[in-house]
Amino acid sequence: MPNSEMMPIGLFARRTGLTASALRFYADCGLLVPAEVDPVTGYRSYSSEQVAHACDLRRLREIAMPLPAVRAVLDAGPAEAARLVDDHVAKVLEDAAAVRRKAAAFMASRTEAPGRPVAVVRGPVLADAVEQVLTAAGCDPDLPVLGGLRVEASCEAVTLTATDRYRLSTRSLVPAEPVSTAWAATVDGDEVRGAVAAMRRSVLVRVEAARHAVRFRTADGEERYCRLLPDPFPDHRLMLASLPEAGTRVTVDRNPLLHALEQHAGELITLRTTRHALHVRHVPRVPHVLSDGDVPPGARLPATVTGPDLQARFAFTTLYPAISTALGPDLMLDLRGPDLPVTIRSADRGDLITVAMPTAPDPRAAQNH
Repeated sequence: MPNSEMMPIGLFARRTGLTASALRFYADCGLLVPAEVDPVTGYRSYSSEQVAHACDLRRLREIAMPLPAVRAVLDAGPAEAARLVDDHVAKVLEDAAAVRRKAAAFMASRTEAPGRPVAVVRGPVLADAVEQVLTAAGCDPDLPVLGGLRVEASCEAVTLTATDRYRLSTRSLVPAEPVSTAWAATVDGDEVRGAVAAMRRSVLVRVEAARHAVRFRTADGEERYCRLLPDPFPDHRLMLASLPEAGTRVTVDRNPLLHALEQHAGELITLRTTRHALHVRHVPRVPHVLSDGDVPPGARLPATVTGPDLQARFAFTTLYPAISTALGPDLMLDLRGPDLPVTIRSADRGDLITVAMPTAPDPRAAQNH
């Protein structure tokens, strides 16, 4: 190999972002062996072809990947390498969630007064409600409260609410024991998700409040601590109260609607009502005007419709979770207009309500229909 393609260890370190000591370490463990080693001086030289390999090694170590896993990734093909990295990230997140739970438990035991009883709720019902409602939570790093679960306890109910500003989902549960005093707080959504399995296994779950955390105590004594989020939660009650009356109401079978959404999944979904049907249509990524005789691809679902015909477009990722987590076999959709929220309720059980915001109306709607 010509000398012009070789770099001493100092230059190679600057090119790759690795220190000289790190390069010596990786050479000794066989992860990045120099291209040449002077037999007299011991000076190490690296080739330009090793730069990419060294940069990959540095990036993997920056995400705290252990050496055996780094070796496996560097030796693997693209698909297997991606899988190994995904597995590592999932484990890091799982470990981080466990650390946060243990830290919350430590802080509660050291700095908090004994937890104040908030409510006693049936465990499987609470687990289902958490999963249903949290589909509407967001993941905006600038607004962490949107990733939270609002918990409100009163003498009549325990109400769970989540919103990402485009969806809002709320469900009220009847407590298994009377609630002594009213209480409300926003709990970290990811930590509550981590407690769902324990909730589901317990006949009853006791909810206890402390200053910085909520403790979910199961029937067998297992305890799960979830941090409270300090920022104010959006005024969802005002938003719900300010919604105008629905102009069009649709009652439709949930399972065919889910199937239609899955068959026509895409970035946007159009819902259109006619006298006896709900029409579901996928909006293609590249919009086009339909010519005479063309029929938009989609599904026609039998439905009970009251009110005028109406059309609204939704992001698939907004509409589908709202439908998939609804209760019961029948759904009731309260439509207000192409640019106003739709309310999704179970026709036979009204304790889960989801509000979904449509996207901007389609200016080509008149041409396509």
